[in-house]
Amino acid sequence: MPKKENTTKSFVLRVDAATMDAIEKWAADELRSTNGQLQWIINEALRKSGRLKKSKRKKDEGEETDD
Repeated sequence: MPKKENTTKSFVLRVDAATMDAIEKWAADELRSTNGQLQWIINEALRKSGRLKKSKRKKDEGEETDD
């Protein structure tokens, strides 16, 4: 049986306490985990800067983007 490819990578991130507190509060306000909020923040920054490729799934499903 072929091994499934892992699509996520883990890494250590160091942030100061005030930044982490703000991220945790923001995550709670958005009903996300801290990890989920960080992923969302990074994804949004990449998307807005044009550095994130459009996902094949969204293209295939015909979803609109707000670009």
